Amino acid sequence: MDMVRAYADALGVRPSTVIQRAAKLGGSAWSKWEAGDGSPTLKTADKIVKYMEQNPAQTETETTL
Repeated sequence: MDMVRAYADALGVRPSTVIQRAAKLGGSAWSKWEAGDGSPTLKTADKIVKYMEQNPAQTETETTL
């Protein structure tokens, strides 16, 4: 969850947007996870991590070049 939050912050989007893009989940999934009313499967977590690895957030230096 912390990794997704940090990644989302770096992109300037909400964590729910990241999981929508990465795992094709609805926007409510993130809020359920945060509330403790659910959790991602290992397969879903792997998809999200893989997505973040394949789509790294640009650093400030990269965006100014």
